[in-house]
Amino acid sequence: MPSPADTPPAGPAGPVRSLVPARIDRMPWSGFHTKMIAALGIAWILDGLEITVASSVVAILTRSDTLNLSSGDAGLIATVYLIGQVVGALVFGRLADRFGRRGLFLLTFAVYLFGSGLTALTLGQGLWWDAFLYLTRFIAGTGIGGEYAAINSAIQEMMPARFRGRVDLLVNGTYWAGAIIGTLAELYLLSHFSASLAWRLGFLLGPVLGFSVLFVRRNLPESPRWLIMNGRHKEAEEAIAHIEQAASRTGRRLQPVDASQAITIAKSPHSGYTTLLKVLFKDYPQRAVLASTLMITQSFLYNAIFFTYTLVLNKFYGVPDDRAPLYLIAFAVGNLLGPILLGPLFDTLGRRRMIAGTYLFSGCALAFTAMLFRADVLTAATQTTAWCVIFFFASAGASSGYLTAGEIFPLEVRGQAIALFFAIGQAAGAGAPYLYGWLIGDGSDRGRLFIGYLIGATVMVIGGLVEAVIGIDAERKPLESVARPLSVVKNTTDRTPPGGEPGPGPAPA
Repeated sequence: MPSPADTPPAGPAGPVRSLVPARIDRMPWSGFHTKMIAALGIAWILDGLEITVASSVVAILTRSDTLNLSSGDAGLIATVYLIGQVVGALVFGRLADRFGRRGLFLLTFAVYLFGSGLTALTLGQGLWWDAFLYLTRFIAGTGIGGEYAAINSAIQEMMPARFRGRVDLLVNGTYWAGAIIGTLAELYLLSHFSASLAWRLGFLLGPVLGFSVLFVRRNLPESPRWLIMNGRHKEAEEAIAHIEQAASRTGRRLQPVDASQAITIAKSPHSGYTTLLKVLFKDYPQRAVLASTLMITQSFLYNAIFFTYTLVLNKFYGVPDDRAPLYLIAFAVGNLLGPILLGPLFDTLGRRRMIAGTYLFSGCALAFTAMLFRADVLTAATQTTAWCVIFFFASAGASSGYLTAGEIFPLEVRGQAIALFFAIGQAAGAGAPYLYGWLIGDGSDRGRLFIGYLIGATVMVIGGLVEAVIGIDAERKPLESVARPLSVVKNTTDRTPPGGEPGPGPAPA
């Protein structure tokens, strides 16, 4: 049976004792959680689809019968989209902490749909149409960037503690489902429609797939955790009751929550990036190092390998341009399966073991594969197979970077923390495609790319070692035990002062 309703606050803005977080953490799985994953997880599918479509049509947009862009101008499309993601994450991450998760994941998705739909309306050639194209890609990027902050926050705050790791990895890993869909769709469109129409239809795929999801999102409640931290206790109670009713309708038993699991909180003051920086540098400097290291290392590796994938196949293995996407599908499948199959282990074996293990394995395996590449004993098929194995593990580790950046910092700055470390990772990895493209050159010197692969392997090993030394064992623990909210007056689940490692707290959920 659900726990008794939270007692009302002592005054209009007085502290209140709440069991809402504990009730969320001990919730059984229900249709509500499945619907939430489907409605929010679409963002990563669309991001993977957008990146893949943009990569697939670069050559087409340089033709005189389409937009007649130069190669540099066409390549700039992806750069502008990535810049938009960084800006969107930073802006909307702040707004997600200020105005709530639900309002932002509705707004950011609408921004993405608007921007991506407008891209297909680039109707002519010339300076003004080029500017219109870049503007629409920037708008679409800001929407998706904002999604990263708002959605990761919502998922972490509304999932039962024992499922939080696997769900976050699953949702972030679905990026690769979008990459598969985008590749297959673009192959079909390019073979059945004229080039001038095919690229437009490709950019319309995201809005068409995503539009119906917008209506499903409207029915999702606000994060109860965010509500209580902002003094909206009655709404928090209504939201948690809605989730508990969904579980009750399936016949699932709701575990009773002991009163000792309650936290006493006051209404949270609005926290901006100034507050976040204070939290990072004063309260949790070690955790800031951890989150930035994980995000930088995975971003560098992925940008280096993924954006030069077809170049390697073409220059070193002679794979024709029209066959390269088939190898990309195999690569994407390996990346998709990693978070799905390994995700549950992040909640059972634990964060530190799994994050460190996936980073270290992928780094060492990449170094071994680099030696085989230099010895010229691989074929296009065996090189792709090796990458599939490496990134099966690397993908799970990379997805855990977003999980870590969110759950190890207080709720009041969670959205901004995810946004900041996402931006840091993107900025650090932005130069990797250019560097590796230069190392690939005309495909005549394997030694240069061998050095590049060793650099990527070293980067991942560093990430794994940092996690092994200073990682946070957050599995199956309440978020409030992992990082005490700034607005807590008395938290019976955390006996440690801000900035310290979490205490034993209650029994794992």
